[in-house]
Amino acid sequence: MTDTGTEPGLPRGARLGVDVGMARIGLAASDPDGLVATPVETVPRVLASAKQGARSAEGTTADVTRIVDEAVERFAAVVYVGLPRHLSGKEGAATADARKFAARLTVALAAAGERVEVRLVDERMTTVSAHQALHAAGRKSKKHRSVIDQAAAVIILQSALDAERAKGERAGELVEVRTVHDTHE
Repeated sequence: MTDTGTEPGLPRGARLGVDVGMARIGLAASDPDGLVATPVETVPRVLASAKQGARSAEGTTADVTRIVDEAVERFAAVVYVGLPRHLSGKEGAATADARKFAARLTVALAAAGERVEVRLVDERMTTVSAHQALHAAGRKSKKHRSVIDQAAAVIILQSALDAERAKGERAGELVEVRTVHDTHE
């Protein structure tokens, strides 16, 4: 028996981290053992008010489709979506937006026949931490806009991976397929 680096209760499989913003979505991924998060790409956000042409025949937007494709390609076990709460812990408009996005992602994964969990994880301060890390690495603010969302997704995912190892279970709040059919965006 080989050591996979995961806790006994967690199946092997890559994990994805998603930082949902109004203009862009940062995407990060881990290795199959869930040890290290690395940046993948920045996906342009498609908002609900955007033209209908940005949706597929099934009603899925290009941004959600791109994340589903990445989950399939990497044989992902779980997708962690950052949940932006206020520092006080209260939820606001950005939190509601992330919940709706996670719901649409859950539906799209299920429609694709994928059994991939979508979980919401607290992302307070990730964008601030990502800005600080890039600044410390010598990247100027104007020049790192294209990667800030990826860096935030890496922080979201690495925090979830660390929580998995510490607790021996998946981090965050599971987004249930049966509850997302009532969610409209």
